[in-house]
Amino acid sequence: MMWWTKALRSLISAEEKDRLDLFQLFPGIRRFLAARHHYAYMRTAGDALFVVVVISGLFGPSEPQRNVAVFLSWGVIWPTIVLSWFFVGRMWCGICPFPGLGVFLQRKGFTLNREVPSFLRKYGVYVSVFLLAVIIWTEVVAGLDKSPVGTSLFVLSIVLGAAILSILYPGQAWCRHLCPLGQISGAAATLSITEFRPDHERCRGCESFACKNGLAGKRGCPVYLGAYNVRNNLHCLICGHCLPFCDRDSPRLLLRNPYSELIRNKGSYITCTYIVPFLIGSQLARFLRLHPGYSELQQFFGLNDAVLFSILLVVGFVFILAIIRSGSRLFGITEDPTFGRFAPLVPILIPMAFSGELVYRMGYFARGVGDFLPTVGRQSGVSLLERLAFAIPSFPVQVLSAFFLLNGALAGCYILWQFCLRDFEGLVPFKNFLGINLLISALLISYLMVIF
Repeated sequence: MMWWTKALRSLISAEEKDRLDLFQLFPGIRRFLAARHHYAYMRTAGDALFVVVVISGLFGPSEPQRNVAVFLSWGVIWPTIVLSWFFVGRMWCGICPFPGLGVFLQRKGFTLNREVPSFLRKYGVYVSVFLLAVIIWTEVVAGLDKSPVGTSLFVLSIVLGAAILSILYPGQAWCRHLCPLGQISGAAATLSITEFRPDHERCRGCESFACKNGLAGKRGCPVYLGAYNVRNNLHCLICGHCLPFCDRDSPRLLLRNPYSELIRNKGSYITCTYIVPFLIGSQLARFLRLHPGYSELQQFFGLNDAVLFSILLVVGFVFILAIIRSGSRLFGITEDPTFGRFAPLVPILIPMAFSGELVYRMGYFARGVGDFLPTVGRQSGVSLLERLAFAIPSFPVQVLSAFFLLNGALAGCYILWQFCLRDFEGLVPFKNFLGINLLISALLISYLMVIF
């Protein structure tokens, strides 16, 4: 069988046996990830872009039309991160510049090296969701995506948070437990077409656990996971730290059906349980704020932007929670003796949640890309670039947005269908199956109503 036929089969089939080991098929990928200098090059490029954003934002012009920091951050970097989720999971976190200062301080010995407290391990996800809410609210209401200084201060605040936790605890505790961008990336990575997994048979008998602990003075897994512990896409950064330490050739990079992890784990991830309803609710609120009817709502209720958007955030969150709860009741099963309690509607809605985020960021990119080169020209004094302005019509963007959201809805229907064919065969009445599909359709219609 040709490799591309195997690849196609691995993308279509939800069976674990059909996953394709990319390290075995393309050994160069493994060599690339194992060579730390390759990651150093990518991290350096990210650091350089990060420095450009910070310096330009703090010391450049205050108007977004004359400062590239805003579009680089919100129109280039963030949409690129969102797009990467669907292909390489949390790999961006492996080259993210935010923990750089903390890593530097640790290498210089500025760390207390305390054990990560149980409170942080247990409740960090709740704090990160709260921080995500703060970021989205500030981005929209305070106009963070239009403020060069605000963008730079936002970036530096994350660097400071990561540095403080690096001083207190070993590794990248911020990335593992508190980073809101890391948590949303982890939840989105459950949709990735690739997964980094160990071969547990080869791990059997290992006593050094060098993939986690490091070897010969070189640090191991930055989020103290270790290849042998990776069972899902939530926390692994695909950073390659473990590859040079494993003498059993256990780690594998697998090509898979993007919905296989959601089908297999059935909404048992607590991270997704809280991220998904807030993310979808906030998207509906953000899309509605861009809708022409938003100003009419403001006038009708007599509310300012901050208050009305805050209300819409809460209403959107409650609306999605109601859909999840209604869907769970229709499904009828929320506990399994193997993996405990789970929320069946959460994995069903995950494709729409992250398709929605891609659509939102794609819209920002489409609105601003035509003015990017002119902005460079205005900031650098190169008048020739100012003549290169163009505009992308809104209708093609709306059509593409509808296409992505429709695919997200169809993916949710597919996951529900797989649930009913596999572990819960015969347990969900047909009318309830149809009812859940109607809930998915209602959510899709809600998206389309606030976009068009």
